[in-house]
Amino acid sequence: MVIQGNAGASLDFRIIIPPIMRVLENSHPTQMDPLVGGDWRAEQRLVIVSNMKRGFCVTLRMSSPEVDAWRLQTEQSGGITLSPVNDGYRLCTPRAGRYTLLLQHDFEAARNTLPTASLRWPVQTDITAL
Repeated sequence: MVIQGNAGASLDFRIIIPPIMRVLENSHPTQMDPLVGGDWRAEQRLVIVSNMKRGFCVTLRMSSPEVDAWRLQTEQSGGITLSPVNDGYRLCTPRAGRYTLLLQHDFEAARNTLPTASLRWPVQTDITAL
């Protein structure tokens, strides 16, 4: 038996790219020796890749009673913003991409801390999508 007629089909493809945020590097000293006077200084390097269209934010929070004051500096290029928040700092990017963030931390010792005391890394780092 032979069936004659026209055959037709349509295909509907959709490509869905899942949101990705990946920390390639978060390096910093685990232990810091004090500078003259008992304060500490260290650099943190964050390398993050994200395909989030509106970018992401990194929130850095203090997690040590040995630190009385904390200053954070970084080069702010490409629309990256750094602003203080209640218990730390918030650094935000405006769009997707690969970001290498070099953060300079200056920690001032609390009055009851010995000027020769080492300090474990006192910063908690959280990353969120926008």
